[in-house]
Amino acid sequence: MRVGFNPNKDKELLQSDFFHQIIIPVYIPHLEEYFKDSFNVLKLCLESLFKTTHDKTYFTIVNNGSCKEVVDYLNVLHQQEKLHEIIHTTAIGKLNAILKGVTGHSFSLVTITDADVLFLNHWQRASYDVFEAFPKAGAVSPVPNSKMLRYYTSNLIWDTLFSKKVKFTSVLDKNSMLSFAKSVNNTSMFKEVHLSKNLTITNNSVSALIGAGHFVVTYNAKSFDKLNKRYSKYSLGGDSEQEFLDKPLTKLGMYRLSTENNFAFHMGNNVEPWMESKLAEITVEKNKISPIEIHFNKSSKLSAWFKIDFFSRIIFKKPIWNLYTRYRGLTKEEANKY
Repeated sequence: MRVGFNPNKDKELLQSDFFHQIIIPVYIPHLEEYFKDSFNVLKLCLESLFKTTHDKTYFTIVNNGSCKEVVDYLNVLHQQEKLHEIIHTTAIGKLNAILKGVTGHSFSLVTITDADVLFLNHWQRASYDVFEAFPKAGAVSPVPNSKMLRYYTSNLIWDTLFSKKVKFTSVLDKNSMLSFAKSVNNTSMFKEVHLSKNLTITNNSVSALIGAGHFVVTYNAKSFDKLNKRYSKYSLGGDSEQEFLDKPLTKLGMYRLSTENNFAFHMGNNVEPWMESKLAEITVEKNKISPIEIHFNKSSKLSAWFKIDFFSRIIFKKPIWNLYTRYRGLTKEEANKY
């Protein structure tokens, strides 16, 4: 029987000093074939994060059914207090693993990243600059991708339709984009026009690309407040990321943006010499930092419907889109290829 009174009953939790959470779902079921180098890739990813993150960063690893070698390695990092939280599961799928990492916490910012990303110095600061310059930023990727400018961006395009702050500008790091295309084994991903021009928005001297990819993104945590679903039927892919990560924040009126410079690399499942070289170039960042302030007022349901469901059907039709891209600075020839 119960004796006495539990001293924790009705007691509020102490407020955490952490304000930025990083969630990494890890699925390495064995060390053969496709996954033969994945363990070493994971080590590079984590080492790059340990070097480049500030002391208010909370690490959550969701072990999504990995093999014993990986589990033992992660447990050692947890014992060394390099990782704050490890959630061990069976192979429940990438999005379901991410959902486990999101719940039970209250952070201002949440970075969701694949386990094959090499982070570079200043990626956090560059992401914070975008959030601070654009209060409606809901998702910020540290990897610019000029081809993402039409993916759940119709709300931003509508809001800035007559703004002079949006225009096509020169790509700052063509080689990093080519590196990403190579990492996903699609070297023809980008046309020359994508490698030379990208659509940017500028405020208070901070510029950001319109649109963001998926493999590494920092979210305004408020974008998870209205999740209507708690389970994805897909192991990987399908419409899971769209339904759980992309659509909800856009319906709230938030924007998908990327840093103008490149601050991370996608490695894939195979270790290459350049990865070790990049890691060696990274300096340790342990500067103290104050939490950033994020202010956001969500859109009404009617406004969200108009911008996402109605306006997107108009603006992304090829003739209209060509006119828009020319209005934003492309030539007629460039617009036809973009």
